[in-house]
Amino acid sequence: MAAALTACSGSTPASADTAANKPDISVNLQGKQAKAGSPVEVKLADGKLKQVTVADSKGTKLTGKVAANGKTWTSDRKAVPGTSYKVQATTDEGGSARTSFRTAAPEQVNKLSLTPGKDTTVGIAQPLSVVFDHPVKNKADIEKHLKVTTSNDTTGSWGWIKNYDGKDRIDWRPKDYWKSGTKVKLAAQLGGVDSGTGGGWFVRDYVTGFTVGKSQKVKVDLDSKQATLVRDGQSVKTVPMSAGTPGGDKASWGGTSVLMAKEGTINMRSETVGLGDAYDKMVDNSMRLTWSGMYAHAAPWNASYFGNTNHSSGCIGMSDGDASWLYGQVQVGDPFEVSGSGSKGVPDPGNGYGEWNISWTDWQTKSALS
Repeated sequence: MAAALTACSGSTPASADTAANKPDISVNLQGKQAKAGSPVEVKLADGKLKQVTVADSKGTKLTGKVAANGKTWTSDRKAVPGTSYKVQATTDEGGSARTSFRTAAPEQVNKLSLTPGKDTTVGIAQPLSVVFDHPVKNKADIEKHLKVTTSNDTTGSWGWIKNYDGKDRIDWRPKDYWKSGTKVKLAAQLGGVDSGTGGGWFVRDYVTGFTVGKSQKVKVDLDSKQATLVRDGQSVKTVPMSAGTPGGDKASWGGTSVLMAKEGTINMRSETVGLGDAYDKMVDNSMRLTWSGMYAHAAPWNASYFGNTNHSSGCIGMSDGDASWLYGQVQVGDPFEVSGSGSKGVPDPGNGYGEWNISWTDWQTKSALS
């Protein structure tokens, strides 16, 4: 039998047939230009609601709860901009009603990039990193919708920073390096959330997950000019190297950087890192450590300096054989811990993944919810 259902926003619902199978129900969103960004609320005039289903055109449902008095159902999530919804409600007396509405399209959509990629295996220092296309003013609200779960209840925190390109970014790093074998999942439940002025709306959710691989790191000693791969606390191999020339822009970054990518053979040009026309080379076994251009790589032209002098333009250079070996051993997300004298300090958190150079206490203060 047909059921009467009215949709209104802040107004008294139109009267409906009071028969049990024709309940008098109202919805707070109506029409084809309903305002997004608020939960869907369904109200029943008489009797009690038994079940309410609100689903978009793809069949994705908004979960929700019926109030204790049975008169109101409210969705857990907010209505997403530019989305059509169908509403179906049933009462404890067997009545049912349907309606539909569409939210207004957003003037601007915000999107994001997630690192690491889904179903990847990464090193023990890899953070979860979210970079936004547009500015984020409502940082606390956004952060509330980012849900991290781990297989071993790892302690960690979100922190807001600026990416190297100036975009807003939020990273989740554990208090200490990940334990090998940890499984991590991020559910970014952002559909229907407003970034704030200049940022736009999110119109979808995002999910990613990864597994932590081998427990290993590379220790780079600027004083001894040696690089050592350490796995499970044991030194695997030490190789001679030559790092950046101390005392200026060509010095290497100190502290901890995280292997961002294994880029293989690439063209390196000094002009791209502000060093004029000092070099233009094809470089093998390139392992990126910062956005600003610090790599570990093969540097056969510097062979006379390996193990005795830091004389590069900022990178960690090794022989062809040693660089090839290390390239085959490391995994994206491995930390490179650079110690010793002659560095130019530590990279900013957004210059690659430099958050490991911030104390745990200070990192926690970068959360918008701290």
